[in-house]
Formats: sequence, C-alpha cells, structure tokens
Amino acid sequence: MGLLTPTTLLMNNADTILFATRNKGKMAEIKKYFQGTKYHILSLDDMGVDINVVEDGATFEENAAKKAAEICHAAGVMVLADDSGLVVDAMAGAPGVDSANFLGTDTPYNVRNLCILRMMADVPYQKRTARFVCVIAIARPGHDVITVRGELSGFISQEMHGEGGFGYDPIFFVAQKGKTTAQMTIEEKNAVSHRGAALALALKELDAL
Repeated sequence: MGLLTPTTLLMNNADTILFATRNKGKMAEIKKYFQGTKYHILSLDDMGVDINVVEDGATFEENAAKKAAEICHAAGVMVLADDSGLVVDAMAGAPGVDSANFLGTDTPYNVRNLCILRMMADVPYQKRTARFVCVIAIARPGHDVITVRGELSGFISQEMHGEGGFGYDPIFFVAQKGKTTAQMTIEEKNAVSHRGAALALALKELDAL
C-alpha cells in the first residue's frame, strides 16, 4: 500500500468526495446520479490514487467497509466505496461477493455471462430469480464507517440482451421494465437499480453529516 497525499481540491472542499473505484462504467452511473447535487465525485483514477485493498470479507458490507476505511485512512479524506454483485438463487447465491472474480479476475464479462447462461440452461423461468446487491460504505477520518444497502430483484435471461451497462447487465432481466439492465439508459437504470437505491441512501447520509 503506497503512501497517499490528498490533493488541495479534496482537502479544501468538503463536498468533493473520493469514490473508491476504477470501473469506468460504474463511475459513469455514479457521476450521473450525483449531477444536480452539491457533491463532486472523483474516482481513484481521477485522483491518481494507487491503492489495492484485498476484498476478503464474507459479505458485501464487510468488503465495502474495509475498502472505504483503508483508503480513508491512507488518504485522510472522506471516501465512498461499494461492493456489489449478482446473487443467483439457482446457483446457491453465486457468484455473490465473488462476482468480480468469478471464473478469474481477468475473465471478460461476456465469458462469465455465457457461463452462467449455460449453467442455467435447464432452469425454468420461475426459478431463474436473482438479485443485484450494492452496499456503499462512507468513511470519514475519525468516525465510524456507515454502510447502506440497495437491491434489485430480477431474473436471469435465456440469452444476453443489450449493449449498455457493464458486468452482468446483459443477462439480468427486470420484469417490470420488460428488458435487461443492459437495455436501459443510465437514467432508467439509476431509477431502479441496486446501485441507484444505495446511492439514494448514501446521499441522505451525506446530507445529514
């Protein structure tokens, strides 16, 4: 873990927050969500922060809290961090907290998605239930970590659909919308998604600080 030096922007502006991710798709959704608020959200890459936190917790809460706390301690600034993933009931909850490492850290998501579809090939629609889960942790120097949780219920589709989003979006079908999350615009997805729900709760916590 390298020593981090907070930038003048973060040190002098309490409304500028470091979000602990390098995922460009995730960051696009987060920045879109915070548009119109007083908060300015920067990613690890935006800040040039080079730190790797081992996410070895048994739950989404443990992983998000650990990541937020370690980066907050190293940088000395407020940090938001999330842990999110896909929970498939017919797969005993897998990939779950291992969603980002399913089939290997560097395995492309189209390969992961195709593997899940093959594993679910004989599972009928009513048993293809799944959830997207997102836990966001808020860490501030000298304070306890706060966590909030959002979920989106859906089904694993029979095949991949859509070019938007990222990760497991092409195989996650939302019945009330009649489409996968990869077929939604960022605005549509933020309005119903697990991350949108968690961000809404995180925003309430931030406003209350």
